[in-house]
Amino acid sequence: MSDEGPQRLQKVLARAGQGSRRTCEDLIVEGRVVVNGVLATIGDKVDPAFARIEIDGALVPVAPGLVHYLLNKPPGVVTTASDPEGRTTVLDLVPAAPRVFPVGRLDLMTEGLLILTNDGAFAHDLMHPSKGVEKEYLAQVRGDPSPASVRSLREGVELDDGMTAPAKVSRVTDGVLRITIHEGRNRQIRRMCETIGHPVERLVRTRIGGVGDATLKPGEFRILTVKEVSRLGAAASSGSTSALTPPK
Repeated sequence: MSDEGPQRLQKVLARAGQGSRRTCEDLIVEGRVVVNGVLATIGDKVDPAFARIEIDGALVPVAPGLVHYLLNKPPGVVTTASDPEGRTTVLDLVPAAPRVFPVGRLDLMTEGLLILTNDGAFAHDLMHPSKGVEKEYLAQVRGDPSPASVRSLREGVELDDGMTAPAKVSRVTDGVLRITIHEGRNRQIRRMCETIGHPVERLVRTRIGGVGDATLKPGEFRILTVKEVSRLGAAASSGSTSALTPPK
């Protein structure tokens, strides 16, 4: 048990930002809350340090001490906990305590948004291949892809590890594409663009699920809001972000 021990479920949900206690009671009565795989009822108590709580299938982080950071990774920063070559890592850009880890990876020269957390269940849900959480990128490529090349990316291209799933691809301006994928293959965007003959010269991740932040400067981070964490949980539970609010 945690130091606080079991508490009423509606209190735990309210403290996690899911609304007032009355609102959380209504969620329970409506059959929308599941605790450790079991449908919750009014009067249930949970230990927030160990309970897995879901609302409408979306994970609700409730354990004490959890943090969720959104980092704008600059190029040349390594997405690992440490680097034998002494290069700057993403952990060097966020507080040392509590200890966090990156959710997924961005390769060395890829820039943009990355989530770091100490919430293992949350990270697992976001990264699991079956969840299909969208990631949006801006890719500056060599040359200017033709409409046929853009269509190929949308429909899927053959890589050395198999055909890619259909992607959302649009031409922003000459030599710049907006590409949204839901797979997590290594260097996928770069390999897709190489396949159509337009290698990537600069790559920036601009959105994860329904969360983005155009005001966050390279090397800066901030704490994700309760709504953003819930939005990401909803994206992981549904496997789609189509109904989510676009990033600011």
